Amino acid sequence: MILTSLIDNTRLNNRTDLAIERGLSIHASTMGKSILFDAGSSEAFCDNATLLNVDINNVDAAVISHRHHDHCNGVTHFLDRNSKAPVYFRECEETNYLFKAFGFKSNVGINKQLLAKGASRLIFVNQMTEILPNIFIITDLSNKYAKPKGNKYLFTESNGCCKPDSFDHELLLVVKENDGLIVFTGCAHSGVLNMIDTAISHFPNTKIKAVVGGFHLVGLPLFNSIGGTKKQIEKIGESILNYPIDKLYTGHCTGMKAYHILKGVLGDRLEYFPTGRSITI
Repeated sequence: MILTSLIDNTRLNNRTDLAIERGLSIHASTMGKSILFDAGSSEAFCDNATLLNVDINNVDAAVISHRHHDHCNGVTHFLDRNSKAPVYFRECEETNYLFKAFGFKSNVGINKQLLAKGASRLIFVNQMTEILPNIFIITDLSNKYAKPKGNKYLFTESNGCCKPDSFDHELLLVVKENDGLIVFTGCAHSGVLNMIDTAISHFPNTKIKAVVGGFHLVGLPLFNSIGGTKKQIEKIGESILNYPIDKLYTGHCTGMKAYHILKGVLGDRLEYFPTGRSITI
């Protein structure tokens, strides 16, 4: 598999020509298929794809991890540039998605106009689905471990009723290659350990070659604080060591402070995945 980071909060130091935004989009080339995982919040990932020699028009399928704007609003531009690929979302109740902290409230959810625009191309799944040979969407996510502390600022609102986001709109993408799995987490609002545990439960006795995506270990993004304590983040890293995982590539909502704490536990097994970086797994 060849992975390319099309958009992230940061970029390679030598690629100042590439746009960045607080969002996530990753391209995967595997087993003769071209997959887009998440689409950022704007057209930036498409423009970067051109500069990175990734042909958006040739993508076979797009998978959106959850319905926050920084992962899905770029879909409207994907639909303009790609005329064939289905776009997969997890099926869930229609609602509004909010960030709330210290009396401040903002809409962090999907642009609902794109749901209408893409009606003929969007596919909603509510169970484990093999979207292409050996490429799986999983919706029944484990609850074995605690969810990220940073989730406490995220809510849903329907019919005037506001409640903590349960993340029933989040999914997991797993690619099964001959020599192991590649697990894509999006933001891992359900918890990166739960997502790893989910992949292992569906594919027992199978090595995970890589876990790729954000781990949502940031607290308040504006201050780049960590979600929880240093000891709690270290404990997550120690738990990861108990699983058969070769590498982890992260960025976006993991947060730089939490990343460095995890790095202290995981060492060379953990690497940052900024905009413009390509890796072969």
